[in-house]
Amino acid sequence: MKMLSATLRNSTLAAGPTLRRSLATHAPFYEKDCSSITPPYAQLIEKWEHVRELLNNRPLTLAEKILYSHLNDPEKSLSGGGKIRGESYLQLTPQRVAMQDASAQMALLQFMSAGLSRCAVPTSIHCDHLIQAIDGAESDLKRSITSNKEVFDFLESAARKYGIEFWKPGSGIIHQIVLENYAAPGMLMLGTDSHTPNAGGLGLLAIGVGGADAVDAMTGTPWELKAPQVVGIHLTGELSGWATPKDLILHLAGKLTVRGGTGRILEYFGPGVANQSCTGLATVANMGAEVGATTSTFPYTENMRAYLNGTGRAPVARAADKAASMGFLNADEGAEYDEVIEINLSDLEPTINGPFTPDLATPLSKFGSFVKERGWKDELSAGLIGSCTNSSYEDMTRVAELAKQAKAAGLVTKVPFLCTPGSEQIRATMERDGVINTLEDVGAVVLANACGPCIGQWKRDDMKGEENAILTSFNRNFKSRNDGNQLTMNFLASPTIVTAMAFSGSLSFNPMTDTLTLPSGQLFRFTPPAGQDLPTEGFTQGNTDYYPSPTPEPQPETEVIIRADSQRLQLLEPFSSHFGDRGLELPPLKVLMRVRGKCTTDHISAAGPWLKYKGHLTNISENLLITAVNDEGGNVNVAFDHDRAAGETETDTIPAVAKRFKARNQPWTLVVDDNYGEGSAREHAALQPRFYGCAMIVARSFARIHETNLKKQGVLPLWFADKADYSRIGSGDVVETIGLADLIEGRQNAAVKLKVTKRTGEVFEILTKHTMSEDQLKWFCAGSALNFIRSQMP
Repeated sequence: MKMLSATLRNSTLAAGPTLRRSLATHAPFYEKDCSSITPPYAQLIEKWEHVRELLNNRPLTLAEKILYSHLNDPEKSLSGGGKIRGESYLQLTPQRVAMQDASAQMALLQFMSAGLSRCAVPTSIHCDHLIQAIDGAESDLKRSITSNKEVFDFLESAARKYGIEFWKPGSGIIHQIVLENYAAPGMLMLGTDSHTPNAGGLGLLAIGVGGADAVDAMTGTPWELKAPQVVGIHLTGELSGWATPKDLILHLAGKLTVRGGTGRILEYFGPGVANQSCTGLATVANMGAEVGATTSTFPYTENMRAYLNGTGRAPVARAADKAASMGFLNADEGAEYDEVIEINLSDLEPTINGPFTPDLATPLSKFGSFVKERGWKDELSAGLIGSCTNSSYEDMTRVAELAKQAKAAGLVTKVPFLCTPGSEQIRATMERDGVINTLEDVGAVVLANACGPCIGQWKRDDMKGEENAILTSFNRNFKSRNDGNQLTMNFLASPTIVTAMAFSGSLSFNPMTDTLTLPSGQLFRFTPPAGQDLPTEGFTQGNTDYYPSPTPEPQPETEVIIRADSQRLQLLEPFSSHFGDRGLELPPLKVLMRVRGKCTTDHISAAGPWLKYKGHLTNISENLLITAVNDEGGNVNVAFDHDRAAGETETDTIPAVAKRFKARNQPWTLVVDDNYGEGSAREHAALQPRFYGCAMIVARSFARIHETNLKKQGVLPLWFADKADYSRIGSGDVVETIGLADLIEGRQNAAVKLKVTKRTGEVFEILTKHTMSEDQLKWFCAGSALNFIRSQMP
């Protein structure tokens, strides 16, 4: 544990009665009804004070204050006086749930099976994932509404029936809308998307989860989370020149790697926090997902208050001011972190991360040499800005400043340049203030207010099967993610760097030092741009037809629309329990395959064209692990069937062999590598193997969200006690659990071993570890968490 002195702690506070109003230069936004979005601060502070007594008044981090004030039963979660962070399981009561249209389908299908008439907490659906980018905002939106009508009708009818706010296609990206409308300092919320932590830019804990976790909150069931460790990120200095908040998180990703935040909350503090805009902090929190962090948060600042006021939530700001004055919205003096990382913002330069992993960080000044050393072509094939990470008004006005400089010099972009506004509010304000015209004048194509190319919704006709490089302001850059081409190298950068380099067409161009040659022969150099965090004339709402009625009442007479012959939507059948003749030990499991290396949720359940099947488990399961590498042979999407019937091939695709196992009623297991399931929160990566009969996955290590999703769906996640044992188990081997019954029955010091019978007849045992809690074992015995929840309902 690292302890900060009271002096240093005080120097970082940006909350309390010393806060000043800072919106004098910005026109006021209309004031919303904030009754359903203002946290119940009095209750939270009362519970926080009770927790302090339970913990003998020890100083708490901000993350701990927010978590513990949302405990369902503080005595139960915190009793015993032992270590909490990294050890105890917390039973929490989130205040809100947000779902995007792709993940909402399965979440709602699960919620419907619970038999409730309304959601226990305010819930919203956001239509942003199913809109494909082809040729521009208007036509793309119309086309996507038509092609996805069946799904949108289902989501809208379910929203109407259960009293859920429904944000229509065109309204914007879930995370920008949550930041603009729902986020509030000190709140705990869940979202069915891994980048839900984006809302942490407003000083709350927003956590990405699978749909089954969301259903916990929606049904009023306490949501369980293993208490994360808390890493303190101490920020000093100021960003200058070309450096932006995006460069801070790109730099940090390089330090922490994609596993460095697993099981941890990143809590930023210090004088460098107060200088950042609210949307800049949201960018930093958004990409905390790329290091595996549970979420990220910041102490309440003047810029947060300004953003609340500027987006019509002055009542929230006033309530937050009062809570901050009582010490609730910042860490206590002397609070201890599990690790402290020092970053001087004055030393940061623009950073570019990639390709194929978001933690391969290279300072801009060294990027040209990096490209040359790797032998890549010094060519850029496209530049893309926007996405949930960088689509704020500040981002867009900053790049518009570069576009103005370029236009004045007679320049246009040399490569396709695509821009995605974060919301209808951002788009409409950009249009009013001339930002869209400025970008279009230099060659930009403005896409619909949606996720688009960031998640693979990009119908790209060029570069098919060719190695090429794109530069984006996105957050994730796994192979094949953006355009379906595994040879496309996506380099992540700030919107300003992406924009400047789009005018050069070269990967080695450094706008901090390099010049461009104009048609006249003169040399031109960009000057660092400045953005505007809030519009001087205030935000304009744009097309309000996209927006929901606030706090709608359920309409129980509404019929939820699912066609009987639908290929897009399918009612769920409950999973059965795994247990049989061996009592509380799993039946003998056949090993389907040993997965080699990085295996993200994109590998397990691809997005892109498969998004249309998110509500149909049978159909989407056809993509199970289709881009995963089989460690026995090194081939992609190849599995061995050692028990094949006459007429069946020895090898087939991974989903095809999984289907063979299911047809034989053969339960099976996977052996996987480190950080299995990193990336998106998509629970389909757990549902699909379960659907085909997977009972257990044994890993060198798991990513947090995916491990939880497996538990929710009744798949047992075990960790190798000795990572070298990974290579001792192969396809066709039979694995049996030993000691699982002791664990389920609550015997002290119970350990789970695996008895492995090789195809050669060799038999040996290996030791495993687990993270299963008492409640999670109940889910497993019931066949799934939803089965257990249903069994507890009157």
